[in-house]
Amino acid sequence: MTENLGVVGEHSPRRSGVERVVNAPLPTVHGKFQAIGFMDHDRGEEQVALVHGDIATDRVLTRLHSECLTGDAFGSRHCECGDQLDAALRSVVAEGSGVVLYLRGHEGRGIGLLAKLRAMALQADGLDTVEANLALGLPVDARDYGVAAAMLHDLGVRSVRLMSNNPRKREALVRHGIQVAEQVPLLIEPCESNITYLRTKRERLDHDLPHLDAVAHLS
Repeated sequence: MTENLGVVGEHSPRRSGVERVVNAPLPTVHGKFQAIGFMDHDRGEEQVALVHGDIATDRVLTRLHSECLTGDAFGSRHCECGDQLDAALRSVVAEGSGVVLYLRGHEGRGIGLLAKLRAMALQADGLDTVEANLALGLPVDARDYGVAAAMLHDLGVRSVRLMSNNPRKREALVRHGIQVAEQVPLLIEPCESNITYLRTKRERLDHDLPHLDAVAHLS
């Protein structure tokens, strides 16, 4: 008898959609979370939801946090991403319950790490963050929030209080069937290193950043 040496499952249908894979306790400096890991079979990306407390179905305090290696891990002052992540985690603990979705594949508004670094180099030469992406022949914002909505659906969340200054996140969630009961500002004090970036987000990407008016003195 001839042994079948083919690849296991090579004729099985390819999975699609978002699948919950694992749930593990994750103590952090901010408090205790459950790290719920998901697999996005459509994009081949691993995603995680950090859940604190017993979340309800409606008006769940929620942050959709786009992956940012330079800000989240290295403490970059070019953006406010790391500070926003910390603030979101603190907020859900203070609230008693909530969700922070850490969205991989969103690096550099979806263009990837190396392209983001190239864009940052162009910004150092005087372009703003929008102009830099376009100069590289890349989209200004390539992020997709369908996976975020799918993760929330899996967690039983129907409506959220969304911690964000970005109206496109709200629009994307609503488009994918998650209601946004309230948009909660997540304002971080700017510094000289990120003020130009933040002003560009407000003026060209429609982010709601009213606190920038109070720091007109920053260059």
